[in-house]
Amino acid sequence: MALSAHDAFSAGGGSRRRRGRRSRGALSEINVTPLVDVMLVLLIIFMVSAPLLTSGVEVELPKTEAAAMEDQNEHLTVSIRADGSLFIQDDATPFSSLAPRLRAMAGEETKRPIYVRADGRASYAVVAQVMAALSTSGFTTINLITDTGGPSSGGEPLRR
Repeated sequence: MALSAHDAFSAGGGSRRRRGRRSRGALSEINVTPLVDVMLVLLIIFMVSAPLLTSGVEVELPKTEAAAMEDQNEHLTVSIRADGSLFIQDDATPFSSLAPRLRAMAGEETKRPIYVRADGRASYAVVAQVMAALSTSGFTTINLITDTGGPSSGGEPLRR
């Protein structure tokens, strides 16, 4: 009696078993839809809140390679726009009343730091005049605020 190859394996007498996977293993893929949803919500939150974190006067700060400073809670800020207009905190101020207003705001604390935020397109003469007026008014700690990420001079960064 002759057996075909099909009959020999289906009769159960053969030692070969089928090696196919019939049971399903654990699914190793990540469902990214909830991840994308959460990331889009976070993106919207940061896009809405980012403009609220900046100071009130709109200036385009020049970029430098200087490191960021620690945040000071109480500080006086003088902002200089590209057209030369001056602001103390968020209030427009003419140049002639700059020093008296800052002295009135600082009181007896001439060691209190003054932060100068000048637009990168502002005239160097205006920035120099403001800094000279602050210096002659008795303020000894005058800081220029810039953006980080400017061109590198090729030197080593300062370590504090």
